Amino acid sequence: MKIACCLEHVELALDIIVDEFEAAPVIHNVENSSTTCEYCQNKAMYVVCNPQKEE
Repeated sequence: MKIACCLEHVELALDIIVDEFEAAPVIHNVENSSTTCEYCQNKAMYVVCNPQKEE
């Protein structure tokens, strides 16, 4: 599972990953400037990933 998110929604993405996998998520900076946040239309700054299976 990967969630692209902006700075405003990073906490929400972290909570979702922790709730689903009960482990600390992995956070990566977004390199691609065309990626948008999954919760709004702002530019994504981070990708929050499932800790067991980084993609």
